Amino acid sequence: MGIREDIRTYVACNEQEAVDKRAMMQALDNDPTCFERSAQAHMTASAWTVDARMRRVLAVYHNLYRSWSWIGGHADGERDLAAVALRELREETGIEHARIVAPEASPIFSLETLAVNGHEKRGAYVAPHLHFNVTYLIVADENDAVRIKPDENSAVRWIDLDEMTALSSEPWMRERVYRKLIDKTRAIARRL
Repeated sequence: MGIREDIRTYVACNEQEAVDKRAMMQALDNDPTCFERSAQAHMTASAWTVDARMRRVLAVYHNLYRSWSWIGGHADGERDLAAVALRELREETGIEHARIVAPEASPIFSLETLAVNGHEKRGAYVAPHLHFNVTYLIVADENDAVRIKPDENSAVRWIDLDEMTALSSEPWMRERVYRKLIDKTRAIARRL
């Protein structure tokens, strides 16, 4: 299956995901550039990276947002968003030993449309835009060495799940996205 089919068959866990899923499907059906950064709304992938016991999450201190955050990035033409999430995990943290865990029939863990304010990146202005974000649940080895990616983050560390909401300075991410991911992670951990 491709990403379009993965998103189509993904079962939304709440109203936010259902609405965002419809918007993503519309983009996939009508905008052939939606995998490119040049599109006003474009595909991205995130790696919600947890330890084997699913009690800790790997976080980075994101330089642009000045906040602790998950790991992720742009598709940049790549349609295999699972591969994008794993690539971003490697690039942003140095983690080499990781695997995607498919919690249900779909490999997707979460969907969200994220608004990005205008900002400067590498000395150039980037206009406000939307990220159609697909999140994957990834299990990584806590003993792997981590490193920063200086042009994107200035710290990388494993934290307890609830610390993610305490450390994030972004209200929407903290209350709506990270809380959802934490709750979903705990539900899976209880079933294991």
